[in-house]
Amino acid sequence: MTISYNWLCEYLPVKPTPEELSTILTRIGLEVESLEKFEAVKGSLAGLVIGEVLTAEKHPNADKLKLTTVNTGNGEPLHIVCGAPNVAAGQKVVVAPIGTTIYPLGGEPLTMKKAKIRGEESQGMICAEDEIGLGNSHAGIMVLDASLQPGTPAADVFKPAQDWTYEIGLTPNRMDAMSHIGVAKDVCAFLNNLEHTHKYQVQLPEIKALPAAAAQLPISVTLENTDACPRYAGISITGVTVAPSPEWLKNYLQTIGVRPINNIVDITNFVLHETGQPLHAFDAAAIKGNAVVVKNLPQNTPFVTLDEKERKLDATDLIICNGAGEAMCIAGVFGGLHSGVSDSTQNVFLESAVFAPGGIRTTSFRHGLRTDAATRFEKGVDISNAVFALQRAAALICELAGGKAASDITDVYPTPKVKTQVETTYAYIHKLSGSNYAPEKIKNILRSLGFDIIAATAESLRVAVPFSKPDISLPADLVEEVMRIDGLDNIEIPSHVTISPSLSAHPDEEGIREKVANYLAGNGFNEIFTNSITNSKYYTPEVLEHAVKMMNSLTVELDIMRPSMLETGLESISYNLNRKNEDLFFFEFGKTYQVLEKGYAENNHLVLYLTGKRTTETWMQKTSPVDFYDLKGFVLNVLKQLGYQQFQWVEATDASLQPAWEIKVKNQVVATLGGVTTQKLKQFDIRQPVWYATFNWDKILGLLQKSDNFYKEIPRFPAVRRDLALVLDKQVRFAAVEAAARAVKSQLLQDINLFDVFESEKLGANKKSYAVSFTFLDTQKTLTDKEIDGVMDKLVKTFETQLQAEIRR
Repeated sequence: MTISYNWLCEYLPVKPTPEELSTILTRIGLEVESLEKFEAVKGSLAGLVIGEVLTAEKHPNADKLKLTTVNTGNGEPLHIVCGAPNVAAGQKVVVAPIGTTIYPLGGEPLTMKKAKIRGEESQGMICAEDEIGLGNSHAGIMVLDASLQPGTPAADVFKPAQDWTYEIGLTPNRMDAMSHIGVAKDVCAFLNNLEHTHKYQVQLPEIKALPAAAAQLPISVTLENTDACPRYAGISITGVTVAPSPEWLKNYLQTIGVRPINNIVDITNFVLHETGQPLHAFDAAAIKGNAVVVKNLPQNTPFVTLDEKERKLDATDLIICNGAGEAMCIAGVFGGLHSGVSDSTQNVFLESAVFAPGGIRTTSFRHGLRTDAATRFEKGVDISNAVFALQRAAALICELAGGKAASDITDVYPTPKVKTQVETTYAYIHKLSGSNYAPEKIKNILRSLGFDIIAATAESLRVAVPFSKPDISLPADLVEEVMRIDGLDNIEIPSHVTISPSLSAHPDEEGIREKVANYLAGNGFNEIFTNSITNSKYYTPEVLEHAVKMMNSLTVELDIMRPSMLETGLESISYNLNRKNEDLFFFEFGKTYQVLEKGYAENNHLVLYLTGKRTTETWMQKTSPVDFYDLKGFVLNVLKQLGYQQFQWVEATDASLQPAWEIKVKNQVVATLGGVTTQKLKQFDIRQPVWYATFNWDKILGLLQKSDNFYKEIPRFPAVRRDLALVLDKQVRFAAVEAAARAVKSQLLQDINLFDVFESEKLGANKKSYAVSFTFLDTQKTLTDKEIDGVMDKLVKTFETQLQAEIRR
């Protein structure tokens, strides 16, 4: 947000210095990010003076140069060599004496020095307008009014505009400060609070009576969509002359970076930045049927905007139409090519309306039209300000463009808005702010900001919120306003801080997340953060049925909230592979989203991605690609870090993973892992295997024990290991062996481990042998062979009956 110092001071009852005003703005929450001097003419003609050419004679050594003597009102005349063809004795000219710096248009600054040109001394320069930034002409020197006195500073004659500009870091909720008058209101409130008074009030511009046109040009207004347009005001003005704006208006607009166009357009831009209310001027000749209709048009209706581009309208776009139903303007966003003001315009219809913020933002982004009007409407404008801004602009058009009012103001306002009321207590304000404000100070600040005091007691306060502050709806918002105007630096810092220790909930979610992240980082993983919004083309129609679709996507490629973490991670892997970064261990904490029958679901995940080689190749050891067992090891270690010891392995079916396994804890799936299918990898142009695991982080946290103590005392009694060789059918997986062993439910059995797999024709067709170790332990005593043999007999019997296993003796 850019603010002009001179412009802002037009509305202030006092005029602080630019530096003082900068401090005030920052103190009241309008942080000044930069304060820069603005010059309409670079250098502001400093050092240039008016001179009188006394003599002009031909240069003895150059055909196109002349020797002149110039009276600059400062003692002896200056001898200046001049190459301008139009220089002559008796002229009043602009002179740059020695030591003066000039700023040519499109060139580098040049400081005058005593010089010799073709053997003749030159003590300065007689200037053309482009050489000092006053114009583009270089046909010759500037010849001025003969009545000017030599020695007069050129700045006094041309009066180049100077100003200071503030770049304010405006937060999104401060739409009330998106105008010079809005900022002035805050400054006045600050001054009132500073002096404990209410005398400082914004000096609003005087609205003069409009001259009446001889012939009336009434234009009716119809609102077909009052939700999208709750208020619409307009007026007809005839007999205007479209021409360049006066210098003061051009200077104000240029100061804040707005390019002047013509007096009508410039007035609408001026009032926008003055009041915060966007306006639009239509050529009345384009309003067929002398009627304005605010409505929605059918889907894909073509419309040519001011930038000469044809756009297809959406059925939700609000459109300003004429009586014939033809589109003239995208409401609150951008005008049409054939209805705007041109050089031949004689009659205008001036619009001042209020449009629903959500619709304007959606339309603005949909068509890629980020205009000043759209940025204000999408944050909400002051609905009570619409007619005032219209009157202000109409008065300026009549004054600067010669127009006359050809109708009364039409103000269509079907359902007048009611002010929001907020109630709070002084105790709450003290509690939240930490400062014990006096009740009168609070009321004075709120009154100065435009709040109406509805009711006040010794303990509480109820106020009506001004329409210019639509973001205020809670007691905390009032506290913010009071603290902002009084100054955050005025809040005392207590000498003693009293705190009450609180017990943190178990499990400590942040601590657990940090612990897992540290483990993974310590094992060579890099953490990544990918976008929660992704491309729907990655997913099947079945998945998209339950996907959360974006109503206002930033790009065509980012149109849904991700239903799976896999795809966004594969984008990151593909990006790295394309840059020859091929050995990747990634992990990410993130969320997935889906549509339920009632509402939406948001699930937390931890995911792992492995691809490439497991270690860096060195002279001491060769390396090999990562595989499923590397992934399995990391997954199990993560779960063990969290205190889980007992797992169930279940083979799963997943369209994106092959093979795919699920890990269950207490019959709940806490992790899914496997290899990404070739078909899925092709979507991202990945040509090497990728291994992927996803943890259901919400379930993992829900199943955690309510303690952070996962340690155990080292057993005092020795563990005993027994080995067993099982001959099984090839299709029997070790998970089945482990599940059968756990089904025995012996307290002595601590661990089961597969340490060898053997296949041979000697075992029989479609047979294989598992060598499995069993670890037994009793924490209370030393185990006997009899106790161990009893458990082993049960295990053997279970394997023989459930798995048809043959025990190798």
